[in-house]
Amino acid sequence: MTEPLSGQAAVDQLLEVLDLKQLDAATFVGESPQTGAQRVFGGQVAGQALVAAGRTVDPDRFVHSLHGYFVRPGDPTEPIQFGVETIRDGRSFSVRRSTAQQHGKTIFFMSASFQVIEEGLDHHTPAPTGVPGPDEVQTMADWVRKYPSRRAAFNAAPRAVDVRYVNDPGWVPPGDRNASEQQRVWMRVNGVLPDDPLIHACALTYASDLSLLDSVLSVHGEVWGPGGVIGASLDHALWFHRPFRADEWFLYDCTSPSASGSRGLASGRMFTTDGVHIASAVQEGLLRRVGERRT
Repeated sequence: MTEPLSGQAAVDQLLEVLDLKQLDAATFVGESPQTGAQRVFGGQVAGQALVAAGRTVDPDRFVHSLHGYFVRPGDPTEPIQFGVETIRDGRSFSVRRSTAQQHGKTIFFMSASFQVIEEGLDHHTPAPTGVPGPDEVQTMADWVRKYPSRRAAFNAAPRAVDVRYVNDPGWVPPGDRNASEQQRVWMRVNGVLPDDPLIHACALTYASDLSLLDSVLSVHGEVWGPGGVIGASLDHALWFHRPFRADEWFLYDCTSPSASGSRGLASGRMFTTDGVHIASAVQEGLLRRVGERRT
């Protein structure tokens, strides 16, 4: 079996995925990496949809929020077509609707808002204290050495982002996960990105979908896969508060305020290593027991 790409090679592959082909002023086409996955990773299609929207906006305007819905699983063996609708271009804000389609059907759609740089009130809640740094917690490779039976799950995960769990990850064997109300993860793109702020926003969008729903399982000490839970993202919202680089470490501090009706709600705050609050995310996901049948 071919070893998945890692480091800068994986980052370069991510950049290729985000480098959409433009067909006309409002239509773009993207591809998926061929990793053997059964469906397109949600963070990928959200990041690509943001690329498409951003390419239709004046580069002096920067994305400050996005709201998206995952409506169908994407086929990673087929191209994805993105259509962008200009909702408004005002003096300070531009709003776009970006729709991803395959086989003539929508798989994802997003509204994104872009703003010119302005000065104003500035405050944020402090970052959590007492959290070990990224060099003080286990790497994904460390976890695989501890649980070699989970190597397949590790190899199937996107490798362009270095993910380091402060708590137990959700893919340990059933019974080995300690319940926790917080799921904290250090992340960074595992290589160097271009300086384009849109690329960093798209990379952060991609990364924000990697572990957010895991905070729902963390509350219950539950895990993904056999003996645990399967899930899918239903919607995703992200707010960009301050300038950042996605190829520098940030802490993803996630909690779950509610789970019911086979759905779980998760929220996350992202902080730089020096405690600056750069972004916030909220996501709802479908969560079902493995082997559970729909009636």
